[in-house]
Amino acid sequence: MATRAKAIEGGVVSAKGFRVGATGAAIKYEGRNDVALIVASHPCSAAALFTTNKVAAAPVLYDRKIARNGYVQAILANSGCANACTGEAGLKDAELSALATAGELGINPKHVMVASTGVIGRRLPMQSLLDGMKKAAQALDSTPEAALGAAKAIMTTDTKPKQAAARVKIGGKTVTVGGMAKGSGMIEPNMATMLAFVTTDADISPAMLKRAVKLAVAKSFNRIVVDGDESTNDSLFVLASGDAQNPKITLAGEDFDAFLEALSLVTISLAKQMAADGEGATKFVTVRVKGAASDKDAARAARAVARSPLAKTSWFGKDPNWGRVLAAVGYSGAAVEDMKAEVFYGKEWAFRRGEVADAAQLARLEKAMEAPTLDITVDLHLGKGEDVIYTCDFSLDYVHINADYTT
Repeated sequence: MATRAKAIEGGVVSAKGFRVGATGAAIKYEGRNDVALIVASHPCSAAALFTTNKVAAAPVLYDRKIARNGYVQAILANSGCANACTGEAGLKDAELSALATAGELGINPKHVMVASTGVIGRRLPMQSLLDGMKKAAQALDSTPEAALGAAKAIMTTDTKPKQAAARVKIGGKTVTVGGMAKGSGMIEPNMATMLAFVTTDADISPAMLKRAVKLAVAKSFNRIVVDGDESTNDSLFVLASGDAQNPKITLAGEDFDAFLEALSLVTISLAKQMAADGEGATKFVTVRVKGAASDKDAARAARAVARSPLAKTSWFGKDPNWGRVLAAVGYSGAAVEDMKAEVFYGKEWAFRRGEVADAAQLARLEKAMEAPTLDITVDLHLGKGEDVIYTCDFSLDYVHINADYTT
C-alpha cells in the first residue's frame, strides 16, 4: 500500500481548532514555563491511555473518569510536581484544578482533563498552579511559538522539547495530526515518565479514535525503553476537532487506515525523540530481533536487550560487547540457540553462529559504535518472528541526574 501521510513541521496546534498557552508558575523551577493549557474551540472526540502502574497519580485517577465521556475540550498540564502518592487530598487538587480551568474558560467541567509530571509525593502548590492556568488562558494562541512554549512547559529532565506533525488526505480533505510529548527517564511501557498530547482536525468518532490510538501506541510509545521503570503518571491524550470536515470516520476502511498512518507518524516520531533524549543519553539505539520462533519471543528478546544496564553501559563506552546482548536474549524467556545466533552493530557482525570477531573486525565494530545513532540486530535463525525496540545508552550523567532529582 502506498504511503499517504507525510511528516511536516509542527506541533500540538498544527491541526485546526486548537490553541495553547504556557507560563511559568515556579512550581519547582524558577525562570521557565511549567504550566501549559491546550484548548479546543468546541468539545472534541477524545481518547486517552494511562499508566498500568498500580500506584497511579491523582491526575490519572481523575482523568480515567473523564475519558469515559468520549469528549474533551481542554487539558491543563504542569511540570515540577507529579501529584502522585498524595491520597484523597491530591485527588481533590486534581479535581479543583479542572473545575477552575472550566470556570476560567467557560466550558463544561466534564470536558476538562489534567496532567502532572515531576516529583512524587508532594502536593501541588494550588495557588501557583491556578494563577499559572489563568495566565496561560490569557496567552492562548495557535502559533508555532505558542506550541513550542507549551512543549517546553511540560519538560522535567528532558533536554529538548519534543514535537511532531503529519498530514494526509481523507475524502478529498486535508487532515492534520500534531503533538508534543515529554519524557526522558522512568521510561518503559506500558507507555512509556511520559506525557503526550496529540491533536487532530480529523472528523472521527470516539470509538474509532480510541481504536486508532491503541494501534498507534502499540508500535510507538509501547516500543521505547530508557531504564525499565514505569511511571505513576504516564498519559497520552488525543483530541479530534473534526474541523477538517472530512467524511466522518465511523468504521474501519481506507479513511481509517489513512488517519492511522498519520497518527502513527506522529506517535513514532515523538517516541523516538523520547528515547533519543533519555536521561544522560549519548546514543539513540534501535534494537531489532529477527528470526525468532515467534513475534512474542522477538519482543521479549528485544526488550531484554534494551533494558539491560550492562548492554546499555557498553554502548556508552563504545564497546561492542556482544556477549551482554546475547546474554540478555538468553534470560529473556525467548527460545534461543547460541550457535545459531548472530549479533550485528550496524552492518558489522560481532558474533556469527559461534564465530567471534577478530582484531580486524573489532576495529570495524568500534568505528561503527562511534555514531550517535546505533542499530543493533540479533538474528536468532529459529523462525520468522521479528520486533523492534527504541532505546538509548546509560551514561555517567544518568546516575547524576537521578541521584539528585528530588533535592
